[in-house]
Amino acid sequence: MTKAIKIASITTGGVFVLVVFISLIGSSPETVRAGKTEPTASAITTTADVPLPPAATTAAPTKPAAAPTTESKQAAVPVEHRSALKKAESYVDLMHMSKQGVYDQLTSDYGEKFSAAAAQYAVDNLKADWNAQALASAKNYQDTMHMSPSAIHDQLTSEYGEKFTVAEADYAIAHLND
Repeated sequence: MTKAIKIASITTGGVFVLVVFISLIGSSPETVRAGKTEPTASAITTTADVPLPPAATTAAPTKPAAAPTTESKQAAVPVEHRSALKKAESYVDLMHMSKQGVYDQLTSDYGEKFSAAAAQYAVDNLKADWNAQALASAKNYQDTMHMSPSAIHDQLTSEYGEKFTVAEADYAIAHLND
C-alpha cells in the first residue's frame, strides 16, 4: 500500500508541475512578470454579443479581394517559427545576445531545440539593434567583471563567448564609456 501512495503522490505532483508550466507558457512574459492573468473566454466580448445597427444588417455590395493583412500574413507563418521569434525577442530583451548567439540558443539540443528554419526565421525577423546589444553586453562585462576593453572585445567576438561580429564589437568598445 505504501508504494501505491508514493506513486500516486509523484503522479499528482507531476500533473501539478505540468499544469503550472502550461499556464505560464500560455501567458505573455509581461503578464507573468506583472502577476496578471490573461483574459478568460468569459471576459472576452464576441461579435455575437453585440447587436448590429439596422444599417449593418443589409447586404453590402461585393468588393474586390483586399490585400492580405498583417494578421493573415502572420497566420501563414508556422507556429514553430512564431514561437522561435517570441523566444528570440526575450533573449535579446533580457540577455543582450548576438544574432549568432540567439540562433545557436534556439537550435541547441541543450537550449530551445527549434528547427534551423524556425531559428533562421526568428533571427531574420527580429527587430534588434545588434550594435546596441553588443554595447550592453560590453558594459555588463566592464561593470561586473572589470575587464579591459581588449579582453571585452575578445569575449564579444569569441566563438566560445558572445559571438558578435567584429564590427559590432568595435562599435561597443568605441562607445563603452559614452
